[in-house]
Amino acid sequence: MAGMSDATPTVAVRLRIDLGPECSIGPGKIALLEEIERSGSLSKAARTLKMSYRRGWLLLEDLNRTLGQPVTTASVGGAGGGGAHITPFGQHVVAAFREIERAAVDAATRQLDWLLQAGVAPTPVPVAPRRAVTRSLDRKKRGREVKQP
Repeated sequence: MAGMSDATPTVAVRLRIDLGPECSIGPGKIALLEEIERSGSLSKAARTLKMSYRRGWLLLEDLNRTLGQPVTTASVGGAGGGGAHITPFGQHVVAAFREIERAAVDAATRQLDWLLQAGVAPTPVPVAPRRAVTRSLDRKKRGREVKQP
């Protein structure tokens, strides 16, 4: 058939872990932490992930506040420039999330292997980018007056 892909169908899982009504860890926050670890900079990490510095900063603040310990440390700029580094706690959060994600993919693949073997793999449908974190942060702003500098 024209347009059919010869690629073997695979299972993917998009995971978000809610640790209570105000705390969630998902792919965006984890990717930000991983990129900070690679680049040593929040601004570089945000640019690489195509998000604003402010959005990256808000995501980190949300993690630090809701998890009760810092996931990153920052140093002030100067002659050598500033930077951000992931803390050992932050590394543990990333490792735990990635392990849970691997286990979820393995479980989904085992459970849906019959579907993949039957050749019933849906054609990928374009999906609008998710913005769950933005909605969550916006919800916290409601009812508060924004202070002008």
